[in-house]
Amino acid sequence: MPSTKRYQHVIETPEPGEWELSGYEAAVPITEKSNPLTRNLDKADAEKIVQLLGQCDAEIFQEEGQIMPTYQRLYSESVLSTMLQVAGKVQEVLKEPDGGLVVLSGGGTSGRMAFLMSVSFNQLMKGLGQKPLYTYLIAGGDRSVVASRERTEDSALHGIEELKKVAAGKKRVVVIGISVGLSAPFVAGQMDYCMDNTAVFLPVLVGFNPVSMARNDPIEDWRSTFRQVAERMQKMQEKQEAFVLNPAIGPEGLSGSSRMKGGSATKILLETLLLAAHKTVDQGVVSSQRCLLEILRTFERAHQVTYSQSSKIATLTKQVGISLEKKGHVHLVGWQTLGIIAIMDGVECIHTFGADFRDIRGFLIGDHNDMFNQKNELSNQGPQFTFSQDDFLTSVLPSLTEIDTVVFIFTLDDNLTEVQALAERVREKSRNIQALVHSTVGQSLPAPLKKLFPSLISITWPLLFFDYEGSYVQKFQRELSTKWVLNTVSTGAHVLLGKILQNHMLDLRIANSKLFWRALAMLQRFSGQSKARCIESLLQVIHFPQPLSNDVLAAPISCHVQVAHEKEKVIPTALLSLLLRCSITEAKERLAAASSVCEVVRSALSGPGQKRSIQAFGDPVVS
Repeated sequence: MPSTKRYQHVIETPEPGEWELSGYEAAVPITEKSNPLTRNLDKADAEKIVQLLGQCDAEIFQEEGQIMPTYQRLYSESVLSTMLQVAGKVQEVLKEPDGGLVVLSGGGTSGRMAFLMSVSFNQLMKGLGQKPLYTYLIAGGDRSVVASRERTEDSALHGIEELKKVAAGKKRVVVIGISVGLSAPFVAGQMDYCMDNTAVFLPVLVGFNPVSMARNDPIEDWRSTFRQVAERMQKMQEKQEAFVLNPAIGPEGLSGSSRMKGGSATKILLETLLLAAHKTVDQGVVSSQRCLLEILRTFERAHQVTYSQSSKIATLTKQVGISLEKKGHVHLVGWQTLGIIAIMDGVECIHTFGADFRDIRGFLIGDHNDMFNQKNELSNQGPQFTFSQDDFLTSVLPSLTEIDTVVFIFTLDDNLTEVQALAERVREKSRNIQALVHSTVGQSLPAPLKKLFPSLISITWPLLFFDYEGSYVQKFQRELSTKWVLNTVSTGAHVLLGKILQNHMLDLRIANSKLFWRALAMLQRFSGQSKARCIESLLQVIHFPQPLSNDVLAAPISCHVQVAHEKEKVIPTALLSLLLRCSITEAKERLAAASSVCEVVRSALSGPGQKRSIQAFGDPVVS
């Protein structure tokens, strides 16, 4: 057992049936909890998977007292009030744009959302003839937008240095730091720095856990834990020198997969707040709760419209699963910002499911020259950083086969001649061509184009009679709808492939410290072995075949992550070793011989003499 303070915040493994009694589940952050709705997700067929994940997404909009009475929700008075206050601060920058800046920042999914929203609101301002005032920061830089580089979010100093660069010479900077679980050091450092420099900076923290559940383990290159930073912000909120926006949205359908509800709720909350700020500043009035509620309700209706297509979403899920099972590839080809959503979905499968970057990939059709901070960072970086139309035509189209699936994602306002020309070229290579199409009432897909897609999901949106800023509501609805569909399809396909145990990502890649702690929690939950034994097993697999020397045991978590993020099947190997009391080599051999990771783990869990079994975790709670 490592004799350091690094593991002292980890609770000891409870006995079977006593997880709730021990207070373990109560102490687990909401964003890391297991959602009772999806406890048997791994046993569901495609139709049931879509239904369950749709129900989980609906929890974003549940009002206070419906599911978690002790936590504030998106529609809670306290949250709406804080949103109004932040909108007012953004308006101050919009009214006096000289020397002003709005920074959206995060790591991983949160950073990609920051990128997407800064692109959208800069486009909105350009359309009004105004100077763009938004920028984004993502841990690891622009390469992290299009590739999985989650490890870069573990440095607080990196976050501060990046913030200093973009804010140089500015007089008033609103910094919106996004960390779904209130856990990313990259964001924590920025928020702390802003609080030390309130003459220029106003920090706004966005996440979906109570502050009492923010990460409290030490940040290796910083003086405070994330929880301490968030608590300091709460105190400064009394003087409106900092703000914390953290409604509860319920656990993820796939435990800890914050790319799903966490990413969607980030988009909903911030686009509502920022759009309200723009809408009212141009009218010369202050934002109101009514304005916020109008926009929030349109997002809620988007959920209903999207999941009304559940049977077709299930069909696409099955097709994607078949391609992946046959070792084929899935290409998501999206026009304009829908292409950004496609890129995000593909990238996030890498660390979520231990997928290869070629398994599911997104491509952006359209001009992206003005989107990136440092576009040169993406040039000649290798195949995993390719995402453009040219990249698709040169590196993917020539090698397409019948086992591959291509999904076209567009609106009927896009260049349909261009869509048709590309679809015809794809059809020559593979019949597995699908489409997700957005239209408004009165529009219809031209017959020659419709014939090219054997199966398509057609989502029709009602006409919205808004002013210019309001027209962005429909754009945001379509993006969110696309995100919901793609998240559900890629998650569902990996469930069907046997990558999920109950609703846990058993085969995730340990790409940062957050995922290291999640891996350890899964070993405790499923093996029932002591905290010390689980830590030892995890470190043994990470550093295999190197023995665990005292130096390795005493190393900081970042050293373990650096080794682990290059390795596959770390968690299943450690879990099998614990369950079967076998060597790492034998565990690896058993995994290599199995048809799916979860099949061999289930078999081990149901074996004689186990403290844990699949039944030990209880049946789904039905309310």
